[in-house]
Parts: sequence; structure tokens; C-alpha cells
Amino acid sequence: MRGFESAAQLVAQRVRAAGESRGFAVARLLTHWQEVVGPEIALHARPVKVSHGKGFGATLTLLVPGARAPLIEMQLPRIRDKVNACYGFNAVARIVLTQTAPTGFAEGQTPFTAAPPRKPAPDPARIAYARNQAEDIASGFDNPALAAAMRQMALNILSRADNNDRKANP
Repeated sequence: MRGFESAAQLVAQRVRAAGESRGFAVARLLTHWQEVVGPEIALHARPVKVSHGKGFGATLTLLVPGARAPLIEMQLPRIRDKVNACYGFNAVARIVLTQTAPTGFAEGQTPFTAAPPRKPAPDPARIAYARNQAEDIASGFDNPALAAAMRQMALNILSRADNNDRKANP
């Protein structure tokens, strides 16, 4: 009835409800955790819950592997400043660390890994070279369907950026 909607709009209400049930009034803290605290902290700490007590300010609970807890604890003032910057005011007064094993027992086997880094954009010169080579290869075939298939295959092979490819990375 309303046309096409992005997937984020379809699940936004459910994500907001789930986040609010754990005390996260601002879902951005959960969805952009790596950008809020930085990749080195996000690799070893995850926000679990925000609880509001009697006094001013909330308590943020972070899930941290046991061996990394002392290192994360040294950075708590910096983490609190970054989280409060995300909220726009001093919403979090203290941070509590919950230590856990790197792998869960039954259901909680989510590894503490950050999102994979984004791949860099392909080099335009390399793409142009690959297209020229693909056209040269395809010109050797009389059948148009076979020529198109060979052109596409050559383009796929020549334009991929493979870290193990010695020709691409001399």
C-alpha cells in the first residue's frame, strides 16, 4: 500500500522496542557501537544493558572477556565520555563490566569481533584495463552468446582484487 520501504524502516519499531526493554533509549548506541567507542574498544566490549537507578545518571553494563576486563576498565572514563556524547548529555554516570568467557556455553557463542573492514574502491585504471582485455578476448569468438559469456568471465577474473594475487600486488 505504501510502496517500497527499506529493510531498516520495516524493523525499526521492533529494534526500538527491544532496545528500550534493555534500557537503551537511543538505539544508535547499539547499532553504531564501533563508531561510538572506536574499533579497538568495540572489539572487546559490547553494551548489554542500561539501568536507571534512584539517582541521576544511568549505569551502562558492558560484556567483556575476562582477560580484557582490566584493560577496558582503564578506559572507562573515555568510554563514558564517548557514550554521553552519543546521547548528547550526561546520561551515563557509571559503567559496570560483566566478565565472560570468550565463547558462551549453550546459546551465547557470539565472538567478540568487530565488523570486517570495508573493502577499498577498485582502482579505475585497473577496471579500464580489465575491460579492454575482456573485449580483446571476446572479439575472438564468432557466436555472440559465447563472446558475451567469455567477456563477462574475463572481466570477472581480471577485475577482482585478490590479496594473494602476486600480479595485482607486486
